[in-house]
Amino acid sequence: MNKQLEAKLKTLPSAPGVYFHKDKTGGIIYVGKAASLRNRVRQYFQASRRRDPKTEALVAEIADTDWVTVESELDALFLEAEMVRRLLPRYNILLRDDKSSLYVRISYDAPHPTLSFTHQPLDDRAKYFGPYFNGGEVKRALKSLRRVFPYSTHVGVVPKRACLQYQLGLCPGLEENKTSLADYRANLRKLMQYLRGERSKVLERMERDMQRAAGRQNFEKAADIRNQYYALKALSKQIVFSDKEFLDISKDRGLSGLSDLLGLPREPRRIEGYDISHMQGTDNVASMVVFVNGIPDKASYRKFKMRLPGNNDFAHMHEVITRRLSPKNQQAWGLPDLFLIDGGKGQLAAAIRARDEADVSRPMVGLAKREEEIVVHLEKSHVALAQDLAAAGRAAQPHPVFGDVRLHVSDDFVLVLLPVSSDIVKLLQRVRDESHRFAVSYHSVLKGKRQTTSIIDDIPGVGAITRKKLIRAFGSLRAVQVATLPELETAVGSARAATIHAYFNKA
Repeated sequence: MNKQLEAKLKTLPSAPGVYFHKDKTGGIIYVGKAASLRNRVRQYFQASRRRDPKTEALVAEIADTDWVTVESELDALFLEAEMVRRLLPRYNILLRDDKSSLYVRISYDAPHPTLSFTHQPLDDRAKYFGPYFNGGEVKRALKSLRRVFPYSTHVGVVPKRACLQYQLGLCPGLEENKTSLADYRANLRKLMQYLRGERSKVLERMERDMQRAAGRQNFEKAADIRNQYYALKALSKQIVFSDKEFLDISKDRGLSGLSDLLGLPREPRRIEGYDISHMQGTDNVASMVVFVNGIPDKASYRKFKMRLPGNNDFAHMHEVITRRLSPKNQQAWGLPDLFLIDGGKGQLAAAIRARDEADVSRPMVGLAKREEEIVVHLEKSHVALAQDLAAAGRAAQPHPVFGDVRLHVSDDFVLVLLPVSSDIVKLLQRVRDESHRFAVSYHSVLKGKRQTTSIIDDIPGVGAITRKKLIRAFGSLRAVQVATLPELETAVGSARAATIHAYFNKA
């Protein structure tokens, strides 16, 4: 350990937080979390501790360490998950046994809403929170929150009577109407609001509800809300990470660097990413993902089914930005500090044209996939590139802040190529990749529906319910087509079976 690092470690706080180990080039090689930064980080440099060979290799490479303090252990848990996902440090991959990320799934709109965990979110109208890398710790956090916000875990088969979890105060008891569906969903809304980082709003709302119930002399309900209120406050050491309440975004090197690069007045608190997905001009969709303070805000994601037909990414990008910036959506969703368009000059130009037609003045840039170039319109992106970028590019020397920079001016655009190890590039890649994932998942859903239902929908007298029965019984359209009449009768009854069998066996 060098003397500079040794002196720096003496200033470590005892607060919980996330730490970033760096090598001699300044690259982040490991991200970790700690209940006490002082104790955890110093452990790496204690010679008496037993370490495996991979950890020994990590310690040998550490030349510097930075950290960010947060309010609680759970804050550190959720911040670590996002930083690992964005930065992909080399030693996090080597040292992590469980490489699967975990999502919290809440089927809020279901007749019997449940909370469960999954590794693969689906486009099934459920609410998803995540991803989280420390699955065990996330489950323990939700276990604690369940004492405050009881929820059901009966996925699939619902019991006929109230379960043991209800007796323990952990389940709403919908099976025997111990709690009404409306009250249960209201409770789930508080839980989801809490998971989105709006803890203070939840407490304020509970306090108002308690006072309102007392004012109506409903003292029993007021007492229940009071108990829930104090139980929630008692979880102060287990607060789920909130990017809105706790994180100092000026310490996020991706956000601060992006602000310096583009000459923004401050770090872009809300970034929206857009992508188009289709298959040879069919099932055209667009995605809008939202990152708040560098963290995905999945509750704010939106998807668009394109109205314009055909294979035209430029026209579809113009359409989605036009629809995003309608007066109704501006009022409902607000405006971002930065638009990120997945694509090059053509996609960005189409998006800028839609933005200008909506009379909105917000920064907008693109990210081209081939070399991860940041695409900026010289006049219309509404950004001011750092003035010394061009000089560094011409001199073929590293920029003191952004490293090796290459610039290429093409028509009215400038393409900025930063090192792939740049925190700015990793942040933009994270937003772009998430918008691509979200668009492709929606496209896949539409494509699957079209492939499995298009022919069945053409059969007279066959509606959505019969279609579901057929797919559930036979598994595929091909199996329905070759099914015998008795097999069809077993699935949907004799009358409809005769119609379906005759349709597929026409002379």
